[in-house]
Amino acid sequence: MTDKNALIQPDKGQNAISIHLVDKAGLEDFLKSRSAPQRAALQAQKFKADAHSRAIIPDGDEWAVVSGVANAGDLSSWCMAKLAEVLPAGTYRCEGGEPGPARFGWVCGQYSYDRYRSEPLDEGPRTLLCKDARSIDGLLAEAAAVSLVRDLVNTPAEDMGPGQLEAETEALSKAFSAQLCVTKGDMLEQEFPMVHMVGRAAARSHAPRMIELEWGNPKHPRIAIVGKGISFDTGGLDLKLAKGMLIMKKDMGGAAHALALARLVMEGGLNVRLHLLVPAAENSLSSNSFRPGDVLRSRKGLSVEIGNTDAEGRLILGDALTRAGEDEPELVIDFATLTGAARSAVGPDLAALFTRQDKTAEALLDAGKDVDDPCWRLPLYEGYREYLKSDIADISNAQTNPFAGASVAALFLDRFVPEGTDWAHFDTYAWRPSAKPGRPKGGEALGLRAAWHMLKRRYG
Repeated sequence: MTDKNALIQPDKGQNAISIHLVDKAGLEDFLKSRSAPQRAALQAQKFKADAHSRAIIPDGDEWAVVSGVANAGDLSSWCMAKLAEVLPAGTYRCEGGEPGPARFGWVCGQYSYDRYRSEPLDEGPRTLLCKDARSIDGLLAEAAAVSLVRDLVNTPAEDMGPGQLEAETEALSKAFSAQLCVTKGDMLEQEFPMVHMVGRAAARSHAPRMIELEWGNPKHPRIAIVGKGISFDTGGLDLKLAKGMLIMKKDMGGAAHALALARLVMEGGLNVRLHLLVPAAENSLSSNSFRPGDVLRSRKGLSVEIGNTDAEGRLILGDALTRAGEDEPELVIDFATLTGAARSAVGPDLAALFTRQDKTAEALLDAGKDVDDPCWRLPLYEGYREYLKSDIADISNAQTNPFAGASVAALFLDRFVPEGTDWAHFDTYAWRPSAKPGRPKGGEALGLRAAWHMLKRRYG
């Protein structure tokens, strides 16, 4: 992909192709302000100012772009993203005002994943000029974090196993002088038994591990960010169908979000003591796979009966959340591609959000709305705890009815977060099944920017 620093540049009066953003309400006045050849060009191209539509008009010896937007007075992050995908390489300037949030979509619209292609897909850069030079670094950091999630999720499981997740975390620790701790082998079995059990059937090259990073001043408020790192999910002995397994390389999407958010926190220098935890494992098939009916011990001491080996993500998160809680953080945020029920409830565009505290939910929802990363809150309803009862253990990892699956999974995780701790859980899809402007099909960050902007407001 093109260097992001080339995609947004300070406006110093350099030559650039003009972009005019026009909505339906302003189209008539815009046409009145244009020359006869320009009006003729717009008419010939049947330009009606529909969102994401575009037309080329003459502009002296050059040409200019007219693009339709939903509301020219309240631009969204994505209103210029289609332009960034289709315009030829060059330098562009918005006329009549700064593009504001649309700059983010301009950068994200030029994302491409071409690691395995013989020839790169990118034809850029398309450079957008910006008068507010001070905001460029923060904008590019967010876009880079989104690209990191996309890159990690798009990478096939053979090249993005637990070892590669460890390597990504190690690179972060070196970049920001953070402390790295990785637990694997016999120590993993002793200290994080559910992570070990879920991942023990995988090949040695994809052996499970708990990855931890700590950064920041110990005197600052402690926060924990946790990400589910199932590098591939066969479903275990409760085997998925082929169709359901096809995109299971994305089951480490929670870890990708956690790594990206941790990078934003460190890069932004927030006043926190950060604890990043990535339980990493491959849920594979072998003679030593854990079984339906097995009872697992957990780091917390709770015994867990296995009702379904395909409900493995909550197991490794249980150990990670327990570890996070041992250092008494004032806030825990976890990301996980946890349930199909969340997708049935809110679809692929929204991250399902669960929180214990209303004020935390409101802060996350407001932040997501402000930056076009919407989330939707689902209930931690106490009445559904009974669905996780076990006849022989403290708790079951799966319910036997089809009701409220996302809420029940969140209630399972809730058992491993210390009582009274402020906790937010994102059940995110980390995938886009079809492309939208600025958001290609494949790995996607959903809930990341909402969490980042909430943290920035609270600890910036």
